[in-house]
Amino acid sequence: MRRQADGKQESERYLALLGERVRAARARRGMTRKILSGESGVSERYLAQLESGRGNVSIVLLRQIARAMNLPLSELVHDGPDQPVEIALILEQLNRLPADELAHLRRHLHERYADADARHGRIALIGLRGAGKSTLGHGLAARLDLPFVQLNKEIEGEAGMPLNEVFDLFGQAAFRRLERQCLERLIESHQRAVIETGGGLVAEPGTYERLLGACFTVWLRASPEAHMARVAAQGDQRPMAGNREAMADLRRILEGRDILYRKADAVLETTDRGVEDCLAELVRIGQAAQPGQTTEAAPNQ
Repeated sequence: MRRQADGKQESERYLALLGERVRAARARRGMTRKILSGESGVSERYLAQLESGRGNVSIVLLRQIARAMNLPLSELVHDGPDQPVEIALILEQLNRLPADELAHLRRHLHERYADADARHGRIALIGLRGAGKSTLGHGLAARLDLPFVQLNKEIEGEAGMPLNEVFDLFGQAAFRRLERQCLERLIESHQRAVIETGGGLVAEPGTYERLLGACFTVWLRASPEAHMARVAAQGDQRPMAGNREAMADLRRILEGRDILYRKADAVLETTDRGVEDCLAELVRIGQAAQPGQTTEAAPNQ
């Protein structure tokens, strides 16, 4: 009986952890529970149960099977073909490293395999909607005499329809595939450019790693209140429409993405600052990032 009770408590802890991971992943992607329900075909009620730690017990049984074979659960449930043995061995080594050493190793790999001159010729602006990417991106491109490319506009051109229709007709997964394809094409066609990215790109590991490896990235950071006020000032009421918890949702998104945005090469704080002040600092960052220059401005904190 004691063993059964311990097993039940362990299962409950695991389901709670699984629910938190689902909720955190949803927040990073900026998806409401309703959107996730519509795209996954899973009811909002079940998603609520899953995120609160009361999901289907079958995942616990699958975990028990994986543990009985001394396998990580991900090895049984991941999509695609089996990974090469080398990747499995590398992952085992990485799992033993503390977080600070992992960050150091990633920077080393980044410097070892990235073409610094080619990367610094492209300046990519990342951040949530309302951070100032369009306004400051236009200004930076003009000051540095570089083309200004908006990745979302490229996606719309490729799809032949507005972004909201892409989401409505094909879902987020299809949008993310288009985003990656357009980014790849943009990198191939532009040796030098200022690139405005969508706020959710950082939540797609493969696409974000490609951006970090091919571009000098700058995070335009702003407070949740600044984001909301700027979007509303542009006449866009969608974040608030029918959503009493809009600010709470926005805070969760920013918190979930903070660790991702911090991977940028530089950070520009835009809260409570005028456009010209922000642009002047961004120009200094951009000039220092150009090929052959030393990046002296605004290091990432």
